[in-house]
Amino acid sequence: MQIKKYRICILLILGVFVGCKKFLDPKPLQSLIVPSNLEDLQALLDDEGTINSLDISAGEISSDDYYLNRSDLESLPYEEYRRMYTWQNDRIFRSTTNDWSSAYRVVFSTNVVLDNLSKIERTPSNQIQWENVKGQALFVRAKQFFSAVLTWAPAYDPATADQDLGVPLRSTQDFNVSSFRASVSDCYRQVTEDLILAGSLLSDEPLAKTRASKPAAWGLLARVYLSMGDYDNCLKYTDLYLQKRGGLLDYNKDINIDLRTPFPRFNKEICFDSFQNHMMLSQSRAKVDYNLYSSYDDNDLRKSAYFRKIAENTFCFKGNYSLGIFGGIATDEVYLMRAECRVRKGDVKGALSDLNALLIKRWKTGTLKLIVIENPKELLNVILLERRKELIMRGLRWMDVKRLNRQGAGIVLKRSLDGKNYELPANDNRYALSIPEDILAYSGMAQNKR
Repeated sequence: MQIKKYRICILLILGVFVGCKKFLDPKPLQSLIVPSNLEDLQALLDDEGTINSLDISAGEISSDDYYLNRSDLESLPYEEYRRMYTWQNDRIFRSTTNDWSSAYRVVFSTNVVLDNLSKIERTPSNQIQWENVKGQALFVRAKQFFSAVLTWAPAYDPATADQDLGVPLRSTQDFNVSSFRASVSDCYRQVTEDLILAGSLLSDEPLAKTRASKPAAWGLLARVYLSMGDYDNCLKYTDLYLQKRGGLLDYNKDINIDLRTPFPRFNKEICFDSFQNHMMLSQSRAKVDYNLYSSYDDNDLRKSAYFRKIAENTFCFKGNYSLGIFGGIATDEVYLMRAECRVRKGDVKGALSDLNALLIKRWKTGTLKLIVIENPKELLNVILLERRKELIMRGLRWMDVKRLNRQGAGIVLKRSLDGKNYELPANDNRYALSIPEDILAYSGMAQNKR
């Protein structure tokens, strides 16, 4: 009941991030419950319907891990969805209810926690709980800011990050404070600082995997630094993570690859559980690129664990690690991040160790021929391919395309509908998606370049 009351509060104040006058009437707020103790604040953070199920889906929708046929596209209820799928310049988000409002709804919840936590004295008797609550709120807020900057800002480039427009960094529940777009540099600084602080406050093992932990903060930090091309720090935090959590699923015995849902929620690779849900990515609509499907060897158990045949040469993705498209922190991703960082820094032996440790758990027992590539450039290409295959439909492809294209990869995304071709060239301005028009109208913020 407490969670429901707090959710009502949050819903009534949605849009706080724009400072719009329509949300400034104080009267509806007078009778609302204000969280006043650590249990209340933890209850807000345990609201899975807000904290764990509102991951941004626009990047995954815009990526190339799947495709829709014409009938599936036409069956979508909103024109905005079709426009997003074909990488249009504008009007790709519905008004009011969209990824932006969902992301900042989560941010608002965390700011309610942080603002009210500052009014509760930290004492020797409550110190562990107090610090854990703060760490959880900082982690969740940083995760949302990071996802938002990946969606609505250019790829991180140290040469331009101080000038490139990022996203608003809401740090208060006070909706009278107007929003403005911080620089990309400031966004990444805020995210990394919050996660470093969160890591110092959180426990090693949470009570539930829907709550953040110290390893979760390190895993997310590694992902953030990877997106920045900061391989030293990415390596540092993958090491810290794997010192605490190194367990991988053995697809030969830990799952049933033939099931429609092979992976149990909260399996041992999961460190923090969160996910996105969108009708465009459902098994009934989204088909997996056939060339990508064919890249899996027949002895690679991921081919059966991840995909289900629905027609001749047509497959859908079934390998979700959560209730929807998994966007949390899991150990397989950390192994691949460390392998990539190691080879980029010249540690071929270490990179091979990480890569083979993962693959031996994915292939049929006794069939994997261990990778022994000694050329760093060739090995990097293999690691990136395995990253694509292991982390398909995990909300990471959009980040990878943007970061790799900034380094000169030249990846061009392509779609075809009834003979009409659509392309998104490398480093196109549309990799920073257009901000919802209603948000711009309320706030006066600048739209992304087109």
